[in-house]
Amino acid sequence: MLKQSILPALSNMKDFERFLDSPYEAGVMLEIHLGQIKHVTKMANARNKKLFFHIDLIHGLKNDEYGTQYLCQEFRPYGLISTKSSVIQQAKKHGVVAVQRIFMIDSHAIERSFRLVEKCQPDFIEVLPGSLPTMITEVSKRFRIPVFAGGLIRTEQEAQEALKAGAVSITSSNHHLWEHFSVK
Repeated sequence: MLKQSILPALSNMKDFERFLDSPYEAGVMLEIHLGQIKHVTKMANARNKKLFFHIDLIHGLKNDEYGTQYLCQEFRPYGLISTKSSVIQQAKKHGVVAVQRIFMIDSHAIERSFRLVEKCQPDFIEVLPGSLPTMITEVSKRFRIPVFAGGLIRTEQEAQEALKAGAVSITSSNHHLWEHFSVK
């Protein structure tokens, strides 16, 4: 189990390098090109860092079961994040931590997401937007699966509210939050 309040979300190589120099053990690679994964993985492993790859945002890789198999077999990431059930199932099959990303935009989207979570039984659920504490609490209690809160968390207070509501960690690209919640 991860023991950090913030999971730095890395959207470029500068963020990745900053993460490597940080005290954080794990981070989330957002947008990345398939050709960069080997280099990024090697650098992270050299620093004993764990990376979650958001497979839906990897350029040059189809986010389906075959793309997932390739990623898991070739690079052995710590974890994969996706909205797709086929990705979650393949990640779990390959022993990779699986994070089901769900969007709380309306009642229909919530019910559809809940059905996918029930079907896939991911290791973690990422709730977006993470600025909805009541939904974090509902998801956490309903599934008893650890919850990440992501998206639209801009302040320390919003992050604290998400954590208090039941999130085990906040995924954020906000460097101010990285520094405020930095692990010692």
